[in-house]
Amino acid sequence: MPKVSVGRDRLFEALGKEYNLCFEFGLELDDVATEEDEVIYKVEVAANRYDLLCFEGLVRALRIFKELDQIPKYSVFDIPRESMLKIHVKPETALVRPYVVSAVLRDITFDQASYKSFIDLQDMLHQNICRGRTLVAIGTHDLDTIQGPFTYEALPPTEINFVPLKQVKSFRGDELMKFYESDMKLKKFLHIIEKSPVFPVIYDCNRTVLSLPPIINGAHSAISVHTKNVFIECTATDLTKAKIVLNTMVTMFSVYCKRKFEVEPVEVISSDGHSCVYPDLSAYNMEVPLSKITGRIGVSADANQVISLLNRMQLLAEKSVLSGDLCSIIVSVPPTRSDVLEACDVAEDFAIAYGFDNILAQVSSSTQGGGEQSLSQISNLIRLEFAMCGFTEVLTWILCSYKDITSMLNKKDNNSTSVKISNPRSADFEVSRTTLMPGLLKTVRENNHHPKPIKIFEVGDVVLLNEMNDVGARNRHHLAALFCDDHSGFEVIHGLVQRIMEVMDIPCDSDSGYCIKDSDGVEEGEFLPGSKGSIIHKGESVGSFGIVHPEVLGNFKISFPCSYMEIDLQCFFN
Repeated sequence: MPKVSVGRDRLFEALGKEYNLCFEFGLELDDVATEEDEVIYKVEVAANRYDLLCFEGLVRALRIFKELDQIPKYSVFDIPRESMLKIHVKPETALVRPYVVSAVLRDITFDQASYKSFIDLQDMLHQNICRGRTLVAIGTHDLDTIQGPFTYEALPPTEINFVPLKQVKSFRGDELMKFYESDMKLKKFLHIIEKSPVFPVIYDCNRTVLSLPPIINGAHSAISVHTKNVFIECTATDLTKAKIVLNTMVTMFSVYCKRKFEVEPVEVISSDGHSCVYPDLSAYNMEVPLSKITGRIGVSADANQVISLLNRMQLLAEKSVLSGDLCSIIVSVPPTRSDVLEACDVAEDFAIAYGFDNILAQVSSSTQGGGEQSLSQISNLIRLEFAMCGFTEVLTWILCSYKDITSMLNKKDNNSTSVKISNPRSADFEVSRTTLMPGLLKTVRENNHHPKPIKIFEVGDVVLLNEMNDVGARNRHHLAALFCDDHSGFEVIHGLVQRIMEVMDIPCDSDSGYCIKDSDGVEEGEFLPGSKGSIIHKGESVGSFGIVHPEVLGNFKISFPCSYMEIDLQCFFN
């Protein structure tokens, strides 16, 4: 959950008095810190409440909640299209970042606190709804230093040349990628476009670069605390989220404009001639039956009480009579509340305003008995059997390096099994494991000094690609065991396989149970040639065991022979 840092004194000054509102408003005060002799409240807010990610939004919501202010009416300047600033979108942008939306905060007045809050909100949105700038990137510019109309283009990196923010030297697009590789803040965004043949870029009519989204803005149009007119552009791969981000930025900070809560629109003209005007600050109406609001919360409240409480949550509501005693509530959802989508969202806001402490706990009229799934039951039973056989359970990472499941195990990956992490933070966590073997071998390596034998096991998930699944991958529940001593212990692992099958009541019968087949002629990879046995159940291979290949042991720096077994437990529950 995102945490918003606000100064205590500034917060109480804006509210007019000291309050203890966090729980009452459905928020949590996560921490109280002191920074430069100022007490800072760190408030945890819901991840979908983008309007609460800055001081301005938080104060506005709390003042309306305490009925100190009315719900603002947001609007755009009433100006003809021919007088609007325009952004022309080139068709090449479809290759990398197809959408752009824009608006202007005209005649704005910042002070140091509000300017810092303006910058901080961009960072909070980038971390949250923008998903690290992959979906949306925000650019803010001093409109008095640039001139429209603007163009949104996508050009080869070598054709882009400008001075980036906080720099004095001009860089080409490709040079910027190398320059920011060592920048702790910006290097994590480079992967978004660095492999693209074209980079997105925004120019004004004089070919001055405004920004190279989603990496950096140009120094020429940099804003400051003295900026009076702010040009905001949001480039995106998701148009819906771009609109939400733009609406959040302008509604939060239009309070500092000369004409409060009014925003100057910008016309965006696509390459096919179609045009749209942004931002769209119109409210939309939602009709919700009263029973769906009070019934879901389990309280008794009349329409007038519900309307009053919803108004405190910035949802302008009015009563609509259906027939007889039945009525519904027409809710006007403002552009700041993109989290309100359905009746359940309205009911949630009503519950917050009603007060969670005022909702009486009730015992459900229906009772249902829960229980463990069969797979969990057999997993726990097998854990007990392993322990009684003298094996110790280990728990290893589900993520590992790519070489851990390929070259380290004498295997080649044809890109058909492993799920790769798109932007791994470390080379040790590049892919999801396809086998439990690397984790157990690493455990032995790190405990090589322990007395032998080392007998360990693990019961856990592996992840495999699967085009038939809606997410493109599937989890499989595996069990594995490893024996390490001055001899291979093949007979110990073989006996363990037989014991596990006996526990699961699967007979050693090739027709109705399982059988073990020699893997001669089959690529052993991680096993010593001639030692691998395949476990066959109803005609399908469900696991294998054998003596670990010396090369694999060498790859993991293990100097003692090992034997290993692994079984896919879910095969027995299909």
